[in-house]
Amino acid sequence: MKVLVVGVGGLGCPAALALAEAGVLILGLADDDSVDRTNLHRQILFSDSDVGKDKATAARRALVARASSLDVRVHGTRLLPHNAVELVRQYDLVLEGSDNFATKFLAADACAIARVPVIHGAAIRWRGTVLAANPSAGGPCYRCLFEDLPREDAPNCAEAGVIGPVVGLTGALQADLGLALLAGVEVAGELVTVDGKNAANPVRRRRVGRRPSCPLCGTSPTITSILEARYTGAPTCDSATPTMQ
Repeated sequence: MKVLVVGVGGLGCPAALALAEAGVLILGLADDDSVDRTNLHRQILFSDSDVGKDKATAARRALVARASSLDVRVHGTRLLPHNAVELVRQYDLVLEGSDNFATKFLAADACAIARVPVIHGAAIRWRGTVLAANPSAGGPCYRCLFEDLPREDAPNCAEAGVIGPVVGLTGALQADLGLALLAGVEVAGELVTVDGKNAANPVRRRRVGRRPSCPLCGTSPTITSILEARYTGAPTCDSATPTMQ
């Protein structure tokens, strides 16, 4: 089992830890950022001693300390148009918890082109969203729900805030869906939402269908290659995306 974690932040840290503890043999970490003290409340693989250090390398050290037989491969880069398809093709599954819309849509497109399943994750304020997409199972994909990059700037973490436990739960749910998929359970189209303010029903699961007009996985797809100009958009929270009610 080989899993690529895109973004070693509030989502990627708990997801990677869950995968490591579950016995994933090879874990790739794609991130070019460094550890920031203001993020420690939700990036659970890091401590004060890691501040200023390379995230992916620090995360590798923490993961190997917990699972010494784990093969952690550090990719000190973001997912970018020139490397996305080649990178995701090296893995059986991608967990995407990136910090901007451009990377989220790029991950969706690259995984569809490479025919690699992807579990998308997002969280902001008290809400989280997880979507499982498996191109080999016939959709749906990220573009079935969110279509394209937003035209206007979205609030970032500093402006909107983010609750650490909500992000941690969302990342754990990503790992849960990912492990189910690796075990042969068909989870494509499963949408999980987290509402930290809803004490009675904080986690909801439902299935969504493929959108026939989707340009990525619809009946007549128009996105068949990676074009750099397609991914210009506003950066958002370290795990933000439009969340479903």
